[in-house]
Amino acid sequence: MWNRRMAGHPAALFTIIIWGTTFISTKVLLTDFKPVEILFFRFVMGFVALFLVCPHRMKGVERKQELTFVLAGLCGICLYYLLENIALTYTMASNVGVIISVAPFFTAILSRLFLKSEGKLRANFFIGFVVAMAGVALISFNGSRMELNPVGDLLAVLAAFVWACYSILTRRISSFGCPVILTTRRTFFYGILFMVPALFLFDFEAGLERFADTTYLLNILYLGLGASALCFVTWNLAVKVLGAVRTSVYIYMVPVITVVTSVLVLKEPVTWVSVMGTVLAVAGLFLSEYSGKGSRNSE
Repeated sequence: MWNRRMAGHPAALFTIIIWGTTFISTKVLLTDFKPVEILFFRFVMGFVALFLVCPHRMKGVERKQELTFVLAGLCGICLYYLLENIALTYTMASNVGVIISVAPFFTAILSRLFLKSEGKLRANFFIGFVVAMAGVALISFNGSRMELNPVGDLLAVLAAFVWACYSILTRRISSFGCPVILTTRRTFFYGILFMVPALFLFDFEAGLERFADTTYLLNILYLGLGASALCFVTWNLAVKVLGAVRTSVYIYMVPVITVVTSVLVLKEPVTWVSVMGTVLAVAGLFLSEYSGKGSRNSE
């Protein structure tokens, strides 16, 4: 059990490293694609990839379990990304970055309400949350001032809450005893299904000829095969092994990965504010993760 639990940390960290770099591919694609088009293409590609890897049907799913898959697809695949993208049109990216990082706190609250197996939360988790949020704020508002926008900021809060709901639902799904690839594929299916009405609202255009551009093709492959198909499997695996709360705190690392990627790939300057924010975010992660050994989330 110890080795199994420890394997969850590399899975969560790998996922966050990929997710923290997706902004580059998204930025490239936004030149010629709408946000909803990128979202739809990447998850359809992810679904197809998971089907090719594991074409087997999932058998013996009860009606109540099916509802859990439906809700997970609605929350984690459809609503979360739509809310985040819409929030970005109303408020600053820095605001969204900070607010989304509140997701582990929502996850902790929901886990106490709905998941008995997650164990008791200790003070270390909340201390780590405060420290990490301070770091995320420093990174996000580095060189800029905070500008509140009620609509955009509220949408970002809703996105964080919806991701917390997805984490709880994923934890529930992990108890069904089904292969992670099959459960992820089923979640993708319902997420794509819920996404279809949004395509009409946001003037979706197929325009597949755009992928004749190698740059666009490689970036959508990165998002579809890497950030969607592979990373949702590794994230769901981490939730299955570590629990919803312990996995969710890795979200604190997303702004850190973004900063490092910006420096290495985009050659953006390093500032003492971003360095301090990185140190605090990592410290908050360790405080939440490794203190309070009495809390076992994956027995």
